[in-house]
Amino acid sequence: MTDQPNLDRIDRAILGELARNGRISMIELGQKVGLSKTPVTARVRRLEAEGVITGYRAELSPRKLGLEHVAFLEVRLTDTREQALQAFNAAVRQIPEFEECHMIAGGFDYLIKVRTRDIRDYRRVLSESVSRLPHVASTSTYVSMESVRDRGVAQV
Repeated sequence: MTDQPNLDRIDRAILGELARNGRISMIELGQKVGLSKTPVTARVRRLEAEGVITGYRAELSPRKLGLEHVAFLEVRLTDTREQALQAFNAAVRQIPEFEECHMIAGGFDYLIKVRTRDIRDYRRVLSESVSRLPHVASTSTYVSMESVRDRGVAQV
């Protein structure tokens, strides 16, 4: 049994339009996918209720906010039992500079995307926040020189 809903062509078109413009009106959305306002609204509400659409948000400009410094932090843990992983995950969720965190199958345990103002600010996060994470054995930092592509889900 799967928790993935059965999405038809129209559902996928709706999701694509909403991913491009979350502020689109239901009338305009309906026109783009070939439905009137009432059925397109019902589909959007169903997709929200099923958890396919998890929210709407504004895309913020890191440059305008002075947050252009991106680093990727490779983390190795001393303990990878479930309790240690849960403690690490909970601590990671408390650090606002951590934009993404992924458990990795490979030569290390986690990959974290960190966004800060500059390298000095990153060093502060490393010394004040990363050093306090539970069960960390070692870290390696990779600084992004340029973001070639950085966006959420590109297609549905």
